[in-house]
Amino acid sequence: MRPERHEILVLNQISQIGLKRFPPEKYHVAKEVAHPDAILVRSADMHGMAIPASVKAIGRAGAGTNNIPVGAMSARGIPVFNAPGANANAVKELVLAGMLMAARNLVPALGFVGGLRAADDASLQAQVEAGKRAFAGSELPHHTLGVIGLGKIGSLVADVAIRLGMNVLGLDPELTVDAAWGLHSQVRKAHSVEELMRSCHYVTLHVPLLDSTHHMVNARSLELVRPGTVLLNFSREGIVDDAAIVKALAAEKLKCYVTDFPSTVLAGHPGVIALPHLGASTREAEDNCAVMVADQVREFLEHGNVTNAVNFPAVTMRREAPFRVAIAHANMPNMVGQISAAMGGHRLNIHNMINKSRGELAYTLLDVDHQPSEQLLGEIARIEGVLATRFLPAAA
Repeated sequence: MRPERHEILVLNQISQIGLKRFPPEKYHVAKEVAHPDAILVRSADMHGMAIPASVKAIGRAGAGTNNIPVGAMSARGIPVFNAPGANANAVKELVLAGMLMAARNLVPALGFVGGLRAADDASLQAQVEAGKRAFAGSELPHHTLGVIGLGKIGSLVADVAIRLGMNVLGLDPELTVDAAWGLHSQVRKAHSVEELMRSCHYVTLHVPLLDSTHHMVNARSLELVRPGTVLLNFSREGIVDDAAIVKALAAEKLKCYVTDFPSTVLAGHPGVIALPHLGASTREAEDNCAVMVADQVREFLEHGNVTNAVNFPAVTMRREAPFRVAIAHANMPNMVGQISAAMGGHRLNIHNMINKSRGELAYTLLDVDHQPSEQLLGEIARIEGVLATRFLPAAA
């Protein structure tokens, strides 16, 4: 008899390289699934979607999760996974391209050449020579780049800028130890957005969209920039106030705004280079994101381990017994005690246990010496504050 397979619902076109990480003998992956165990998504907006009760995990094949109702999923004990850093090289290359486009005035220069009309090559070359002076630019070395956000992408951008001979000033109040280890030693630390804005010829943004970063770049901060600054936003749309950008360009505080997020406010402005959200649009990035998130979802479904969930604590535990119980619950006193007491009441010996919390949510994994009964799992599920309970037997 064929064992029951996990059902995976795919909402967008996900790289086949990633989907092949789900072995067909264990998983059924399709765009139409009635009772999915997990959902894989890229850009589809899930906020208005009725997410089935069967769902145990959601995986976003990318970094941002604004299209997913993360708060509602947390309340149901469902982790939302993403793929931070999987598209970092793709975004880094686009940031470099944006700096070069702005520094060398490539966009207006292309428009100039495309608009030339001549009867012969001699006439065309005369127009080229007469007009090219208007597009003279500058080189990147010895200019200062400010990087706001020094995660994987920001660190790569800082590194390539230093290799090109630029000075780099970095700012990240949330800089992790791991990110600091990967940061180039020549990156100088800025102590505030204001200090960075005053000091740089180029400023690039690499922060998530949070309440604290919404309109981080606004009329006040743009007043501080030196005239002719180039601002690049390949992070998130809401981090920059587009109306303030237009005013700063008109006042020549900004030379150019390079963004991956077009808007009606910016449309047609000669100082704006707007791209159609190309940051992660490479075959390699799509493959990397799909592989990363598929592996994380599979590890959670099979073993309960959590890596790169935006709403759950990171929890990884090697199996010490063939019987595992995973419990998502509120971060409240005596929760572990109640779970352990329930286990003891059913004469289950706990071989190993890990409990971690993140904000108001906590997660517990327990390896026990024999299979827990449905009665025990039901008792645990009824403990006040328990959000989700799963029994995870080891593969045969």
